[in-house]
Amino acid sequence: MTMRTTVDDGAGRNTLTMLGNFAAFQVGWFAAVLSATARAPWLGVLVMAAVILLHLRSVDRPLPELVLVALCGAIGCVWDSLLVMSGWVAYPSGMLLPGFAPYWIVAMWMLFATTLNQSLGWLKSRRLLAVALGAAGGPLSYYAGAKLGGIALLAPGPAMLALAVGWGILMPSLLTIAARYDGVTIEADAEHGWVLD
Repeated sequence: MTMRTTVDDGAGRNTLTMLGNFAAFQVGWFAAVLSATARAPWLGVLVMAAVILLHLRSVDRPLPELVLVALCGAIGCVWDSLLVMSGWVAYPSGMLLPGFAPYWIVAMWMLFATTLNQSLGWLKSRRLLAVALGAAGGPLSYYAGAKLGGIALLAPGPAMLALAVGWGILMPSLLTIAARYDGVTIEADAEHGWVLD
């Protein structure tokens, strides 16, 4: 049995679905970081791929969600590659090309996309809060990843500042993109021309 959320805003969103989405993201995040630490990042990618596929299967319209997942992966690849090229951040495993983000962190960005219209969807109408949570939560996530050994903050001060500023911009931007590519809420169908069931 698949639970589907089809409400017009975050206020009436099914709490169980939101909690499940949040928990699934956490499982994927820990799998990614811990497998990268163990020099087997492909294991985390498999877990994240399973979570993403389950998400796509559980939403009313998987196509816009799939586009969102792909866009977040591309944005994340650019952002994390800039961090690597700056010399502020390094990854111990999963680097396919020197100077570019590892494949597992790109997959984590794709995993993060699955939260934007569900467990983080309530932030869409709260832009200032999205900026604040991005500026705080982004650096904390990277810091936690560093503590677990999945990432190295080579220049912690500049890295944390860049992460705070970057995520303060990225979070509301990603939520704006998510509003455009929303496969969860009915109102998104009418506004953006997605086919209704």
